[in-house]
Amino acid sequence: MGVVLVIAAVVAGCADVPLEGAPTPSASHTLKPTPKPTSKPTPTPTRKPSSAPPATPKPPPAGKLPAAAPVLRAFPARLSTGKPPLFVVVSFDGAGDLLLWQRWRTVARQVNARMTFFLSGPYLYPGDHRTDYLPPNHRPGASEIGWGDPTSILARSTILRDAIAEGHEIGTHANGHFCGTNGVDSWTAAQWTAELSAFDRMVRTGPALAAGKTVEPPFDPATVKGMRTPCLEGNKAAYRQAMVQRGMVYDASGTGYISWPKRADGLWSFPLESVTLAGTSKKTLTMDYNLWYAQTGARTAPVAQVPALKAQVLATYRQALAKSRASGNPPLFLGNHFNRWNNSVYSDALQQFVLETCKQPDVRCVSNIELAGWLGKYGVPSGLRPS
Repeated sequence: MGVVLVIAAVVAGCADVPLEGAPTPSASHTLKPTPKPTSKPTPTPTRKPSSAPPATPKPPPAGKLPAAAPVLRAFPARLSTGKPPLFVVVSFDGAGDLLLWQRWRTVARQVNARMTFFLSGPYLYPGDHRTDYLPPNHRPGASEIGWGDPTSILARSTILRDAIAEGHEIGTHANGHFCGTNGVDSWTAAQWTAELSAFDRMVRTGPALAAGKTVEPPFDPATVKGMRTPCLEGNKAAYRQAMVQRGMVYDASGTGYISWPKRADGLWSFPLESVTLAGTSKKTLTMDYNLWYAQTGARTAPVAQVPALKAQVLATYRQALAKSRASGNPPLFLGNHFNRWNNSVYSDALQQFVLETCKQPDVRCVSNIELAGWLGKYGVPSGLRPS
């Protein structure tokens, strides 16, 4: 019941923010976006689509591109304690901000962590070509998160390739980030298939369009193995059908408790987990926006409150880790956005938690696909299966 209450109150407002330098999101969408924090970057004016776009440069064959979901490490079924490893899975929605890419890759290197980055397609696609995107129930080119600019697209493409080489995973966060009324909840399996195909096209052709010449895509989008839907919304039966048809492995769009993952509809379910906000009786989810909502109603607090708010988030993460240890080491799933919400309380708390936790002897900080690979090899530990 706690998870249901949290979702009803919070998740509908959990929207990504436009990129620095991104054109203004389309005004054609009938739903007014949830008010964003004051730290949201100011978008630049939208440029008009070119009336006669040049022919799309052809990307190189897909087989030569990096796979989006590398698994470069192996982990034992059991530690010397007799327990399975305690997997901590950190993931990010949107994955656009170039400076935050640098920050989280640096953090990961310090503690040998791997992370999952759920990329939004428009972050690799130039605004001049936005009308190539035909989202269900919206005008061509509509997007609640804006579109990329050529310079940032090319820099982002390089970063994505470098991150994959370091062992990080790229998943999909779909494209236009349509939530609430007239959002993804109403989409059919066929519409989700079209949405994922549009993501593929943005990855394959966006960098070349931005450069005006043939440029390799950062990765092969056909190798993406997981998705988190916008705002955790969408008809599960519909979008999971589209995912399974593509050969995807896991869905990170659900909510649940700290327990071993289950398989449903042909996919592993890797949920954001219900936790108690430290020092209170409030239930929330292991997602930055939800923690922000639980603390201040998603309002930016005075700077003087930042140390206490950060300490509360860090204590909440530590409580969740202790609960996992007391329950046979089920994975801990921590979701974040590329953001600086509430004076960076949530990014700063997560960074401290990662740096102190990923070095602990029973912990393995992994990507979603690394966890899926471990579960595929060993299954849910015997005697610890979810009820």
